[in-house]
Amino acid sequence: MRILVTGGAGFIGSEFVRQLLRGSLAVTADHVTVIDKLTYSGVLANLDPVAGLPGYSFVRADICDPVAVDEVMAGQDAVVHFAAESHVDRSISDAGPFVTTNVLGTQLLLDAARRHGVGRFLHVSTDEVYGSISEGAWRVGQPLAPNSPYAASKAASDLMALAQHRTHGMDVVLTRCSNNYGPYQFPEKVIPLFITRLLAGNPVPLYGDGSNVRDWLHVSDHCRGIALALSRGKAGRVYHLGGGQEMSNRELVGELLKATGRSWDLVERVADRKGHDLRYALDIEESREQLGYEPLVSFADGLADTISWYRDNRSWWEPLLPAARA
Repeated sequence: MRILVTGGAGFIGSEFVRQLLRGSLAVTADHVTVIDKLTYSGVLANLDPVAGLPGYSFVRADICDPVAVDEVMAGQDAVVHFAAESHVDRSISDAGPFVTTNVLGTQLLLDAARRHGVGRFLHVSTDEVYGSISEGAWRVGQPLAPNSPYAASKAASDLMALAQHRTHGMDVVLTRCSNNYGPYQFPEKVIPLFITRLLAGNPVPLYGDGSNVRDWLHVSDHCRGIALALSRGKAGRVYHLGGGQEMSNRELVGELLKATGRSWDLVERVADRKGHDLRYALDIEESREQLGYEPLVSFADGLADTISWYRDNRSWWEPLLPAARA
């Protein structure tokens, strides 16, 4: 099988490529092609561990470039689509790149995949498309109600992908995940942001009263779930990939402080994010039953390993700090 991975130099995409080329997922590939524009959060070094392996190639290109997309799509058997603008705060400041990449880019990829007869198109999405939920968990099929420009752009891309299945009969599968964490995550997101600042003894910001709740999913579990959906999922279906490890932002900060040996003196309260969703939660029972999906990495183990990785890999993240602060 020849697999095209979009956004494969990013945090989650590169983890998927590394696992795929090492043969540790539920799918195998004869050749993996990564297409990535290498924007501020796309880091080619994320793929260094597998760059020398046979069956790997990299194309630096924008998924919004129809010529480049058409060229790279030819001969592919499957697409795993990670490429996206994904930082909520950046989308609040300027929604334009999110609409362009997440909606138009997805549409161009879908059209090219259909033209070239690609067998399966797996679109990676987020729990944020559902909006906030005060109790219980979102089930597959519930209405989308995104609140941030980022979430709205992802919801639009989800609907575009499903429309290709319903209109043209394309073999499209969607996955929606909860908050990811782990090695190689760009240090603008909350866990690597806090780890890198705390390791340096610098203060960290806490939005509002810290009561917002998120479910945390280790990136390796997420990629295992994506591979299961790619190999076992049914066309036109949506699969939830959650971690089952909910905590408030204040609780998360407490865990990070304890793990890095820092005190609450380094925590600075800042104004809450505009339109900040209170809580996300995904019901993953259908994924358990239909895919055999189960998150395996406990938050305690995953966080300890993540902190150790950032402690040991300053040469990776320190050059990225200026872009993370932008």
